Amino acid sequence: MRFFECQFCGHPLYFENSLCESCGRRLGFLPSLMTMTALEPAGEHWTALAEPGSEYSYCANLSFDSCNWLIPASSGQQFCVACNHNRTVPDLTNKQSIVLWRRVEIAKRRLFYSLLRLKLPLRTKSEDPTGLAFDFIAPTTGPVLTGHLDGVITINLAEADDADRERQRDALEEPYRTLLGHFRHEIAHYYWDRLVRDHGTINEFREVLGDERADYGEALRRHHAQGAPDKWSDNFVTAYASSHPWEDFAETWAHYFHIIDTLETARSFGVHTRPRSTSAQAMGASVDFDPYTAPIDRLIDAWIPLTFTFNSINRSMGLGDLYPFALGMPAMAKLTLIYNLIHRVAPTEQQSERAMLKAVVAGLKRGLSSP
Repeated sequence: MRFFECQFCGHPLYFENSLCESCGRRLGFLPSLMTMTALEPAGEHWTALAEPGSEYSYCANLSFDSCNWLIPASSGQQFCVACNHNRTVPDLTNKQSIVLWRRVEIAKRRLFYSLLRLKLPLRTKSEDPTGLAFDFIAPTTGPVLTGHLDGVITINLAEADDADRERQRDALEEPYRTLLGHFRHEIAHYYWDRLVRDHGTINEFREVLGDERADYGEALRRHHAQGAPDKWSDNFVTAYASSHPWEDFAETWAHYFHIIDTLETARSFGVHTRPRSTSAQAMGASVDFDPYTAPIDRLIDAWIPLTFTFNSINRSMGLGDLYPFALGMPAMAKLTLIYNLIHRVAPTEQQSERAMLKAVVAGLKRGLSSP
């Protein structure tokens, strides 16, 4: 996530702000410029200080304090580019449902920030039967499964309850479980259809992640009954990724999104690592590039040292690791596939990317093992 500041007073802003805490100006996110902007009233609309002369309206979900995105006043739209994909929202007469839905919407907007930055195709169900839609459902009459089916992503509203989600995480022995992680995982299933199944890249997928024609239901039943295979971490980024190639793709896709968004935040704040120990100089890294456009080798080159640093800081506070995962060579090859699919890298270039990635990893290993 980029660093934002108020154009009127220069105060730093969070992506979720709708009011500047310093000057009191109204704020909104401007998708066309991918920036937060301070606003000035203009009759029934607003003018954006980031784009003088243009008038905007807020997304209608601002009335529930669940969205701060802007829409061109001339568009006639009620909902922003993110909320326009909502198909089902919870009962908004229920105060607790509104509280949980707001948390869901925060995570969804962060997902859409990345989708827009990557220029991935985004169409609603009303525009295209193969488009994307979200159902946010409270488990009031029975269990609700978070998942994806035919372009519809269902999120169980209970996942926005921190205590409930932590119970689920503990029961499933997961090292990490967040709303944003759910969105990044489930959107991967949608884009598997768009970028793999419908785009003629199934052979590349099978070469790296395996044959998705294996019985999916049986694979999940076996995983939940028996767990992940021994030494799963040698080949997969998470234990769940070992259950089926579709889940391997989704887990790896989510990690690619974790990497680029976190690195962009690090870049925005000028974060770099330079250990004092000469024997740990390989753990030095600077994020002096745009992670959303940088080649995969540069991402990994920065990510491994940066997460070691962040994990060390968290441990100093008595917290769990910020990034409680390890990326082996097979997982890195899968990340390369994800990168290539998103950025439409040609097969000949894919081989070059893999070669560069191996060189980066080899260099890191040499640096870490040197006396």
